Amino acid sequence: MSKPEYDAVVVGSGPNGLAAAIVLQQAGLSVLLLEGKDTIGGGLRTAELTLPGFRHDICSAIHPLAVASPYFQTLPLAQYGLEYLTPPVAAAHPFDDGTAALALNSLTETARQLGPDAASYQQLFEPLVAQWPGIAADVLAPLHFPKHPLDMAQFGLSALLPATTLAKRFQGQAARGLFAGMAAHSIQPLTNVTTAAIGLVLLIAAHRKGWPLPKGGSQSIADALAAHFVALGGRIETGTYIQAMSQLPSARAVLFDVTPAQLLQIAGHRLSSIYQSQLRRYRYGWGVFKIDWALNGPIPWAAPECAQAGTVHLGNTLEEITASEHAIGQGHHPEKPFVLLAQQSLFDTTRAPAGKHTAWAYCHVPNGSWVDMTDTIERQVERFAPGFRDQIIGRHTFDTAAMEAHNPNYVGGDINGGMLDLGQLFTRPALRASPYRTSAAGLYLCSSSTPPGGGVHGMCGYHAASRTLRDVFKLPVPPLYQDA
Repeated sequence: MSKPEYDAVVVGSGPNGLAAAIVLQQAGLSVLLLEGKDTIGGGLRTAELTLPGFRHDICSAIHPLAVASPYFQTLPLAQYGLEYLTPPVAAAHPFDDGTAALALNSLTETARQLGPDAASYQQLFEPLVAQWPGIAADVLAPLHFPKHPLDMAQFGLSALLPATTLAKRFQGQAARGLFAGMAAHSIQPLTNVTTAAIGLVLLIAAHRKGWPLPKGGSQSIADALAAHFVALGGRIETGTYIQAMSQLPSARAVLFDVTPAQLLQIAGHRLSSIYQSQLRRYRYGWGVFKIDWALNGPIPWAAPECAQAGTVHLGNTLEEITASEHAIGQGHHPEKPFVLLAQQSLFDTTRAPAGKHTAWAYCHVPNGSWVDMTDTIERQVERFAPGFRDQIIGRHTFDTAAMEAHNPNYVGGDINGGMLDLGQLFTRPALRASPYRTSAAGLYLCSSSTPPGGGVHGMCGYHAASRTLRDVFKLPVPPLYQDA
């Protein structure tokens, strides 16, 4: 048998593909990373979408999980120009009465501004924030026996709850709304079990290291990861979509940063009939409708504290957010959707020409929706920032089809790589001893369709590559960062 051209090939250069490639290259293997687009990054791309000089993040924008990632923290990414900027307020949550709840880096200060819920909030989050360094690697991993079982149990007791149940431990509008907005990042009805987990993780991240944004755009993260990979000896080829195994060079292992649907297309003939059936049953989540704006000035928030936040959650009360997310689950498009908005140019002057600004926002929609939500989203922003529309000098929209065209991993506009409910939280994409192994020897899945799911943390790629090192190459796994 002739020697393979590479030890390993990684298909797809999103954060998980890049992480997987680096893990394998760190082990001294010869690794080729293939990307279909002309630029690397997957959901980490940045481009001038509206007007010249206005740089917009195409998908991911704010990165609490990137700086909290137990793997990314082991990498010298600052050496390659990656610089994070951390707004003083991680996220603001305005209400119709002109007030806003704030998620601050300081747990104590966050609790203090929640009025009657100050003690309850402090009591819930103080131990979780303290325990996070010990449980982060367990939370961002496939199902296994945790290294710190008692700490993990304390987190799990709250994390397994529906967000609506956990939010009701608070009395006031501010704390309830703040938590609901965090939990809505789960992109599913807030009455589902485990939706509290996303809210908890995002607030813990806010109280640990804030919610930073990369200077110059999310592309900066991808560029730094790629530069490190190449510096280690890795090779990257762009501009070739892999649609069949015959397109790949010979290798001892192939890792796919793709969805189950794409894996079936590329390698279905290599997979067992049972595994193929499991992949066909995989469920994709809701889509998103996204808008990027070029603005003549900053957003004129009714609650001035919102101008200190990199992220603003627009959904008003717990009840309103719950109702809007429930409607999407029923296949409807709510008139007052929950809108996630980022205003990077307030903190990063590289995003827009002098005196101008950018904004980035999306709302959830049913998977594959063709409905134009531009007016609906802009009305929701205007509701909390009267005069917002007067600042707009350019806009660019992505419906679900455009999102999928930009990145084939966004099936039907699903940016999470599949529904993140209890049925697929730990068993994505199929119920197997290792979710990263396919049924074919040497073929692995490393995308967000594996645990721990969506987000820019690289942990799907890390765990898939670690499994590959053990199975195929009998090599040790690089250690994860132990935070203080």
